[in-house]
Amino acid sequence: MAAAGCDGSPSLRNDSSVKLWEQFSGENALRHVQQLVDFGPRPPGSEALEQARAYITRELEGFGWSVTRQSFTSQTPRGEVTFVNLIATFGSADARPVFLLCSHYDTKVFDDARFVGANDGGSSNGVLLEFARILAQQPALARKVQLVFFDGEEAYASFTETDGLYGSRYFAQQLVAAGKAKQFRGGILFDMVGDRSLTITLPPDSPADMTRDILAAAEALNVRKHFTYADTPILDDHVPLNKIGIPTIDLIDFDFPPWHTPEDTMDKISAESLDIVGSVAARYLVEVALK
Repeated sequence: MAAAGCDGSPSLRNDSSVKLWEQFSGENALRHVQQLVDFGPRPPGSEALEQARAYITRELEGFGWSVTRQSFTSQTPRGEVTFVNLIATFGSADARPVFLLCSHYDTKVFDDARFVGANDGGSSNGVLLEFARILAQQPALARKVQLVFFDGEEAYASFTETDGLYGSRYFAQQLVAAGKAKQFRGGILFDMVGDRSLTITLPPDSPADMTRDILAAAEALNVRKHFTYADTPILDDHVPLNKIGIPTIDLIDFDFPPWHTPEDTMDKISAESLDIVGSVAARYLVEVALK
């Protein structure tokens, strides 16, 4: 993967007629994050998460996306919990998109701390909502994309086969059950992408071709210095998708000291970081993924 990332002949194509990446606004994304953080801690089943869900849905529909609530109940270390994934397709729920853009929108449960998750649970949703806006300006591209907001990414006790990744595991299971997994050629998961000191740490299991092309997009936008590799595996919502054969890359900055602490607040993230990640992903989408 490291060698592929340094490939001097990236597979990106130059198409000056479509520059979706130039339309991405980190400021817009940051405003969405602020709105979500203002709801307070947003663990599964909470009123604050329902408020966040209503906000996300309202914004998506305002940009012309159709939103489906995928509700399900799972057993957790704290008993049965009802989770709700939000699945958005452009124009009509009957569309047949071929690429996934994903994020989790819940925050981790803490009994003795106020955790608002500006970066972990907030930043990635700001990016997805800004993607909803810019993709809507290119309907032919938008119809190829499905936006998925996963509930229940965070573990209640510790990540196991039955704790954590509730939303993405269920989503993947339902794709397989409906025979739709092969419909998708790939996906990008965003998680913790707003750190002011941005260093995207690509997991070791990142699909090699996607890694090469994402890094090529970063190089083309002169932001390659913000992308590197994680030293250890990262368990995140991309894992269930990869398991069912949808190559999915996790864009995550796991080098974030306030992770899972009350200090994960708005002052730790920036519009510039959101813009970097969103622009790189948008360039990759236009020049590679959706060709």
